[in-house]
Amino acid sequence: MANPMTMKHILFATDGSEFSAGAQRVAIALARRCGARLTAMTIVLSTQDLEGVGTQGLREQLEREAQTILDGVASAAGAAGVGCTTQLVYGDQPHQEIVATAGELDADLIVLGRRGKRGLARFMVGHATAQVAGLAPCPVLMVPRAGELWQRRILLASDGSAVAAGAEALAIDLARLCQLPLSLISVTSPSHNAERKAAAQATLDQLLARVRAAGLEGEALLTEGRPEEVVVATAASRGADLIVVGSRGRTGLKRLLLGSVSERIMGLAQGPVLIVPGERSA
Repeated sequence: MANPMTMKHILFATDGSEFSAGAQRVAIALARRCGARLTAMTIVLSTQDLEGVGTQGLREQLEREAQTILDGVASAAGAAGVGCTTQLVYGDQPHQEIVATAGELDADLIVLGRRGKRGLARFMVGHATAQVAGLAPCPVLMVPRAGELWQRRILLASDGSAVAAGAEALAIDLARLCQLPLSLISVTSPSHNAERKAAAQATLDQLLARVRAAGLEGEALLTEGRPEEVVVATAASRGADLIVVGSRGRTGLKRLLLGSVSERIMGLAQGPVLIVPGERSA
């Protein structure tokens, strides 16, 4: 992903439900802040059920509803002074269509809600959202329904791994762009020995030096506990309204899948969570 100062293209994926409301607000506000192009996409399911005789009317109805959703996004973006193109996509696997569209458009960021119409529980990350965050070629910004563009503080959760390096670089870029303080947190386990905790502290100290060298206010917090719970609680206590984390940590699989800690942070967070793949260079 490009430096946010030169971010050119944001992809906002929506199903038109109330669960996408926060993501729409943030996508438009961020595009305005960065001077980026905005593309809004929605998906018309093209399953076997729509291929038979007598379904033409249903397909046309779904297309009209989808276009109405996109027209609403474009209208809201235009009212904010943001140019917005729309893209209606057909498919039966929403996460695959979102990831493919991001690749085709060379999007710098995907913005989407925590879950869609099919979500099962209030704090559960939707299947499509989790899949997109794990497979996307660019960072993914998950925004809960009540989410707003961050204005107070950014919290970066890092374990010092190679995957975390991309999240670290992007968090510093965003803090510089928005002129916000940056809190750094690393969470250890009671089972970790003194050597590992010392290494975590040293990594945090090095990262804090980078933050301050960038002219930013920063702090480093080494804590202990369940990572997702500690990260979300720290964001609340420090007043951070954006959490940045790598797509998976040291224990993550070597495939492009979303790590369980990252997914749980997405499910618990009160505000936006930015998931950054490890492929982004610092």
